[in-house]
Amino acid sequence: MLLPSLAILAGLILLVWSAEHFVEGASAVAQHLGMPPLLVGMLIVGFGTSAPELTVAILSASQGNPGLSLGNAWGANILNMALILGVTALIMPLAVQSSILRKELPVLMAVAALTILLVYDGRLSRPDAGVLLLVFATLVTWTITQAQNRHRDTLAVETAAELRSDAHTLPHAIGKLIGGALVLVGGSRLMVWGAVSIAQTLGVSDVVIGLTLVAIGTSLPELASCVTAARKGQDDIALGNVLGSVFFNSLAVVGVAGVIAPMDIDAALLTRDLPVMAGLTVLLFALGWGFRGPGRINRAEGALLVAVYIGYTAWLLRSMAQSA
Repeated sequence: MLLPSLAILAGLILLVWSAEHFVEGASAVAQHLGMPPLLVGMLIVGFGTSAPELTVAILSASQGNPGLSLGNAWGANILNMALILGVTALIMPLAVQSSILRKELPVLMAVAALTILLVYDGRLSRPDAGVLLLVFATLVTWTITQAQNRHRDTLAVETAAELRSDAHTLPHAIGKLIGGALVLVGGSRLMVWGAVSIAQTLGVSDVVIGLTLVAIGTSLPELASCVTAARKGQDDIALGNVLGSVFFNSLAVVGVAGVIAPMDIDAALLTRDLPVMAGLTVLLFALGWGFRGPGRINRAEGALLVAVYIGYTAWLLRSMAQSA
């Protein structure tokens, strides 16, 4: 099991490096092409940090391990909303000032409800996956419309400042984009091979490995970008990264995996992981909406989110031990 473990470790390192360079390169290229800062923040940065999840989903589904794709996507969502957002709020409490992000919170709840509706029968079919991708395309269209009409939104202001502080020439940006994409594929291949090998050796399902090792590995770019944004006082960028990642994982990653390889869904995913993901979505809405003023996630609430993730992980490990 040493070689698969080393493959996962190498894959993790490559994923973190490549995702950062991929997003930086894509953001800089978009800026050179005249894309509004708000659109860069919502599409390129928000969705781009989930490039590892998408690459892993394509590779694992095409290689006959679709459960790894689904476990990775839902596990990454749980980790994003609980651990990453919680750790970020512990470092620096987050104020939700962007009106666009506040509008995304109820949409995120609707996406969670749609996911439950599509998979309650225990199967993700190609039509189900097609619905997810259609909703994703609709969401992207809505994002573009919002970006064109809300130039003074706080997320746009923060993103514009970040782009100015990290400017690249166009050739340099293209080089980072292409290099990041190539390394991303290589790191994902190592991750998938190592994860599947360890699952087979330990006698556990690839879903469990996706929920744990792979989800943690592919979510490291989000953790790094959120912590960095919070330390700079860019609260909306931090929350935007999490929301964008959850949207992308729920719709695009799961949708692509389902189109490539329709799958029967492990019962544990439906009774344990899906309810946790849905519950965190509701909790995030309650914290971020701000019913009596601007939404805010303070340190106490950040600690609560981290505690939820620790409790979930303990539940997951206990379930693994009982099924072993």
